[in-house]
Amino acid sequence: MVRDKITVSTRTLQWKCVESRADSKRLYYGRFILSPLMKGQADTIGIAMRRALLGEIEGTCITRAKSEKIPHEYTTIVGIQESVHEILMNLKEIVLRSNLYGTCDASICICVKGPGYVTAQDIILPPYVEIVDNTQYIASLTEPIDLCIELQIERNRGYRIKSPNNFQDGSYPIDAVFMPVRNANHSIHSYGNGNEKQEILFLEIWTNGSLTPKEALHEASRNLIDLFIPFLHTDEENFHLEDNQQKVTLPPFTFYDKLAKLRKNKKKIALEYIFIDQSELPPRIYNCLKRSNIYTLLDLLNNSQEDLMKIEHFRIEDVKKILSILEKQFASDLPKNKF
Repeated sequence: MVRDKITVSTRTLQWKCVESRADSKRLYYGRFILSPLMKGQADTIGIAMRRALLGEIEGTCITRAKSEKIPHEYTTIVGIQESVHEILMNLKEIVLRSNLYGTCDASICICVKGPGYVTAQDIILPPYVEIVDNTQYIASLTEPIDLCIELQIERNRGYRIKSPNNFQDGSYPIDAVFMPVRNANHSIHSYGNGNEKQEILFLEIWTNGSLTPKEALHEASRNLIDLFIPFLHTDEENFHLEDNQQKVTLPPFTFYDKLAKLRKNKKKIALEYIFIDQSELPPRIYNCLKRSNIYTLLDLLNNSQEDLMKIEHFRIEDVKKILSILEKQFASDLPKNKF
C-alpha cells in the first residue's frame, strides 16, 4: 500500500494519487484528490467522473460458450461435478485483459482431461488476450473424461444481459459485464471562509485488475473529454439571437481558427492543446493513435512515419491519410524515419 501526504495548492488546479493498493489480483483500489476547486465544482466533476468511470471504459469478457456435447444450459454432464449453468457462471467471473480494437470477437478453447480441477490457466488464449488471475475456478472433473468448450470473447463497455434463447449451433450466451471499474465514489472536503471558500474532490476507484485505478481515471477523463468535443465546433453559418428586432451575431469557434493561430505561433504549448480528435481523422485511425498514447498534435508530430507503422492494426493507407490531413490542415509533414 502506498500513501502520500495530501498537499493543497492555492494557485493551480492539481490532482494526486494519495493511496494505491492491490487487495488481490482481481481487486485494485486507488484514492485521488483534485484541488483547489471553487464552491460547487467538486460535485460537478465528481458526478461526471463517476458516471464516466462506470459507463465509458471498455473491458473484455467471455460472452458465449459452445460445446456439441451440451444439450441445454441446465443439463449435467457425467464426470463433471458442476452443472452447465454453474460452469457458465464461473466463466462469467473470469477477468480478461486485451488490446482488441473496438467490438471484436475471438475464440478461445478449454481442452482438459480429468480427473482434476479446471481453472483459467487451462484456457488456450490468442496472443492479444491475457487472463488477470489464472487461479480462477471453472469446474471439477471427477472422472477421466475430456472437457472441450469453445469460448467467445468481446471487448465492449457497460453491461449486457444474455439473450433468453440458445443458438441452434449449441452455443450459450453469457451475461457480459464489460465494466473494469467495479465501484467509484466521490466525496468533498471544504475549507476556507466566506467568499474564499474552496473545495477538495476525493475520488475512490475499485477495478477488477484488468487495469489500475490510475489507468481507469485517465481513460475515463479522455472519454469524457471526447463527449464534449462536438460542442467546441459550430457550423459556418452564424447564430442569431433576436431581442426587440435586434440581432446579436456570435462568431463561430472552429478547429481551423486554432490552426490559423498555430501557424503564427509554433510554440509547443499551442501544439499540446490541439487534440487529434478535433481533426478529420477516421474513427479507426483515431482509436489506434489513442491506444498508443497519441492524443495531441504535439504527440503526433513527435512520431515518424516509421513509428506509426509499428502501431498495432495500423496500415500504410492510414499513414497516407494522416500525411494528407497534416499537409492540408497543418501545412506540416512527418519524417520517414527517426532522426
